[in-house]
Amino acid sequence: MARQVTGAARRVADAAEVLRDEKFNARRIELAEAALETLGELGFARTSLREIAQNSAFTHGVFHYYFSDKLDLICCCVRHYKAKCVTRYDDVVTTATSRDELTEGFLAKLAATLQNEARMHRLWYDLRSQAMFEAAFRKDVLEIDKSLEAMIWRIASRYAELGGKRPASSPAALYALFDGLFQSALLKHLAGDKTAMPELLDEVRHLLPTVC
Repeated sequence: MARQVTGAARRVADAAEVLRDEKFNARRIELAEAALETLGELGFARTSLREIAQNSAFTHGVFHYYFSDKLDLICCCVRHYKAKCVTRYDDVVTTATSRDELTEGFLAKLAATLQNEARMHRLWYDLRSQAMFEAAFRKDVLEIDKSLEAMIWRIASRYAELGGKRPASSPAALYALFDGLFQSALLKHLAGDKTAMPELLDEVRHLLPTVC
């Protein structure tokens, strides 16, 4: 009987610990959401925890309680945002029944994210550059890069499949190609170049048949 009670007590304690962890992580996500706007506007170098707090509904002390430092917060922010990004095209990939349908669906979402989420993409590229110098970022950046590579590969594989073909390049090479085009277009878009978006869409439209 004593063993049964002890076992039950341990299960209750374990469940309580899991719940505390879930609440803690949920709070971190909530704070990360609140910080994204400021981070996307100012970037890594010009943002402090205090400044993030001043631009949110949370105090500086709250941010310090849930994040060990600015690096911890920024990594959490970008992981959270990119976790949503990598599923952006999944509906198009799943529902498209022809190469043209997949192309148009992909381009529509590509245009929308460039137009509406430019500051968040800018933050990602800022963080990726900082990872060259800041070791604390590297593991997260490499993991996010792999998830984005897999995202592009799902699009390319489905496009190729709809044409009875196979992608003509590796996942890494395809990702580097599309990512380079997007980053270049993002810079032009942020500089106010009105041709950035149509040129990107034209590039991708003509590129897809050659690599898939």
